[in-house]
Amino acid sequence: MDADMQQQLKNAFPLVKTLCDLEPVTWINSKATSTEEGMPYVGLTADQVEEAAQRLQRFAPFLMSAFPETAAAQGIIESAIVPLPTLQKTLDVRLGIKSGGHLLLKKDSHLPISGSIKARGGIYEVLTHAEKLAIEAGLLKESDDYSILNSQAFREFFSHYRIAVGSTGNLGLSIGIVSARLGFGVSVHMSADGREWKKNKLRVNGVNVVEYEQDYGMAVEQGRREAASDPRCFFIDDENSRTLFLGYAVAGGRVRKQLKEMQVKVDAEHPLFVYLPCGVGGGPGGVAFGLKLAFGDNVHCVFAEPTHSPCMLLGVHTGLHDAVSVQQLGIDNLTAADGLAVGRASGFVGRAMERLLTGFFTVSDRQMFDLLGLLARDEHLKLEPSALAGMPGPWRMQQAQDALAAQGISPQQLSQATHLVWATGGGMVPEEEMARYLGA
Repeated sequence: MDADMQQQLKNAFPLVKTLCDLEPVTWINSKATSTEEGMPYVGLTADQVEEAAQRLQRFAPFLMSAFPETAAAQGIIESAIVPLPTLQKTLDVRLGIKSGGHLLLKKDSHLPISGSIKARGGIYEVLTHAEKLAIEAGLLKESDDYSILNSQAFREFFSHYRIAVGSTGNLGLSIGIVSARLGFGVSVHMSADGREWKKNKLRVNGVNVVEYEQDYGMAVEQGRREAASDPRCFFIDDENSRTLFLGYAVAGGRVRKQLKEMQVKVDAEHPLFVYLPCGVGGGPGGVAFGLKLAFGDNVHCVFAEPTHSPCMLLGVHTGLHDAVSVQQLGIDNLTAADGLAVGRASGFVGRAMERLLTGFFTVSDRQMFDLLGLLARDEHLKLEPSALAGMPGPWRMQQAQDALAAQGISPQQLSQATHLVWATGGGMVPEEEMARYLGA
């Protein structure tokens, strides 16, 4: 994009200039509409999400057998929701704004197997592919006990097939670990910002890690190229995969059940705000879709991105989606939030979800590290930096009351809201790495 086109974009969209200045911004989405009106644009249905939930239930015996850490939850990969009362009070004082309502954390950071939100969609897509291959080969029926998949016979069968993925880290972890355990040959193409401990964990689990000096986009492109040259290689595409998206979406119904058990009221007068860190968009997009199916207009999903990697906000705000990248505007896409270091958003997710998202905001690396330290101090919870991107959300919404009122959300509703911050990763960060985060 040449200088003239950059200037035209800034003139047409003043918010773009603020993004280019790397200033934190909050944008309440003027394109948002009702759940009923927005759902048809997704192109997926509640029945498909239910089918995904049933498939995960079929695989529960395999997961319990292959990953004993899932046994306590009967082979279901799910995370707890916990209140953050002390941190909420701390941030009310520090930010000089009363957040209102109640602050909760969704601990996808502590999901079994790979310790991040990517355990939802990534593992689901690998299991879907494995099931398809085994059924087509006459080795498996849906009525079988899927624990038989954790056997030498099935590992031998899957060893004739390969899986490839491009990743900044967490998606690669989930796909690599479960693929290798099933017996697939698997390559994870990782960008320069991928953490060394994540690469080492993959290698220990028998995964081929291919490293690049460039960013996420190059890692994805090379993964695609590898798969295209091998008819037995299946490429998992975080940007465009409907299967990944459905795996993430299963979370919606589970959150509804969890909040009901916690006696948390969610209705028109007591709305649920959910703050989701966003990289390329597949994880938060799928979760937001599932939440909309579960709660309709009573849930408001907000995406959070680093100031140096605001690709989804840029794409949705301008309507250009994947036709524009942050680098084209001179934004460097360099952030300590490695899982969010993406320069070009998923066009599929942006177009599917733009009418169903209440808003977006950006947050600096400095604030993510500050929040990481406060969370560890006040609530004794340790996350990776990217997982803190959503934490300022309740206070950003208070500052955006006028824009929210224009969307039909009153200050009274905001004061009675439940604020759920989605912790996307960090439960498996090595102690020495976490010490560096906390000392930053």
